[in-house]
Amino acid sequence: MTIRRSLFPIIAARRTPRALVTRWLERPEIDSLPDAPMAELERRVAELLGKQAALFFPSGTMAQQVALRIHADRSGRRVFAAHPQTHLDVWEERGYTAVHGLRHRPVGDRHELMNAADLAAIDEPVAAVVWELPQRDLGGLLPGWDELGREVAAARAAGAAIHMDGARLWEAQTFYRRPLAEIASLFDTVYVSLYKGLAGLRGALLTGDRATIAEAAVWRKRLGGAISETWPVALSALDGLDTILPRMAEFREHAIAIAAALTADGVASVAPDPPQTPIFHVHLPAGRRAVEAAGAALIEKNGTQLFPRVRSAPDPGRCSFEVSVGPNAMELAPAEVAALIRELVDRARAT
Repeated sequence: MTIRRSLFPIIAARRTPRALVTRWLERPEIDSLPDAPMAELERRVAELLGKQAALFFPSGTMAQQVALRIHADRSGRRVFAAHPQTHLDVWEERGYTAVHGLRHRPVGDRHELMNAADLAAIDEPVAAVVWELPQRDLGGLLPGWDELGREVAAARAAGAAIHMDGARLWEAQTFYRRPLAEIASLFDTVYVSLYKGLAGLRGALLTGDRATIAEAAVWRKRLGGAISETWPVALSALDGLDTILPRMAEFREHAIAIAAALTADGVASVAPDPPQTPIFHVHLPAGRRAVEAAGAALIEKNGTQLFPRVRSAPDPGRCSFEVSVGPNAMELAPAEVAALIRELVDRARAT
């Protein structure tokens, strides 16, 4: 099956070696390889986020575990608090326990954002509190700016460090409409992804004060993350900063338009409605396996990918998938997406 168009931001067309190298050759950093591109990337992201320093990690999983390990060692506490659906717990095999001996204290209802009352109910000292902005598994939900400030203040008053899982901070900024540095200023450490919204090759950056990042560099070496020849990763991320990040607000508006078209059609529902960021969930009146088969048939028919993965639901007759609007999704008009999803549901129901 050949994918030509997608509601998912990363497909092969943007990441082919020829396409990547062609864009890289246009960058001035290409003349100062191999080290300058990563140094430039770390400098630019630290400046964007208003932090003293930034450090490259080969994965966000490693970056976040290191941040939490540092906060735990400094406080003498081995517990961190985060939403029940934190990426650290759901998608990373609980590496924080296996590698660092840390424990996750879930906070709040798994289907709602955690709030100040949830944080106040924590009955044990924690090393850090983690906010995932936006909360991907809740459809890209975000707390309001004032609420976020109250939550952070409450956590600080309890002696916890404040960490942001900012894998999709680039998208979250379109909701808060504040400078990235103002958002990041609430947090002691911030991790950002280089390959998700920015469509880079791989990797992550951890940002914070100089002392924390120097300590993080030691842990990166201990864990085997101090890899050499990172310039291709840096150039792809710099390309994303220059060509994709400035379009995030445009992606959000397109997500809102797609969601409105789906709501008007009535065959599916969306959450949140309207989307707060370029990310939202589409909920379908059909079972997961039938929808997966129908999605594969649509790719075979016209090369259009509606999702990379379908989420099951407690009701076996329903499921959902994530829409993450980026350059690829901009090629699909809202009315066309609604028609494709209606066809998807019709095919699923017919199986």
